[in-house]
Amino acid sequence: MEIFDFVWIGFVLTGLGSLFLIGEVLVNARGVFGLLGIGFITVYFGAYVVQTSSFILMLILYFLGLILIIIDGKILNDGTLATIGVAIMLISVALAAPSFTSGLYSVLGVILGTVGSLLFLKVFNKREMWTKIALKDQLTSEAGYNSMSKEYEKLLGQIGMTKTDLRPVGTIEVNKKDYSAVSNGQWIDKDSHIQVIQVDGTKILVEKIK
Repeated sequence: MEIFDFVWIGFVLTGLGSLFLIGEVLVNARGVFGLLGIGFITVYFGAYVVQTSSFILMLILYFLGLILIIIDGKILNDGTLATIGVAIMLISVALAAPSFTSGLYSVLGVILGTVGSLLFLKVFNKREMWTKIALKDQLTSEAGYNSMSKEYEKLLGQIGMTKTDLRPVGTIEVNKKDYSAVSNGQWIDKDSHIQVIQVDGTKILVEKIK
């Protein structure tokens, strides 16, 4: 089709594809955005990649990047895998493009589509997986919360024992009670003596007693 001869068509296809696919990851669109995104991306690779094996490879690369973004949202939530995922998606659309200029348009489409998908958060209900680990709201006294419970406040400065390895998260025992704690970036072996050096809400920071 002659429309695919235009260098900017890749920008439209990858932009819309990424917009809906990332949007499906961010918000609960009941699969509608996912189907639209898959459709646009499949048309893009189908238009530019002639060999069947290469077509499948490019699709796998693109969706591998998307899967890494999903894993980051569900498990890590620190942006590392999401960044790698976006990079893989950019590489896949760039390799599939018939020319350098078309590749730039396609890469720009993925970037703008990904950024644009954030607008869906203002309209649709966001998926819970992006808020499982990090609390968005501060638990302040003004908002009706105590930033530190009385029980956890008393732990500050206390001596205890690690019940599991802290790598850096694990379980400690203080005053015959178990708590989840985190070390200050160091790995602490099980059955090591520790001291609570900081308490923030229910987050307990400990260090090994030398």
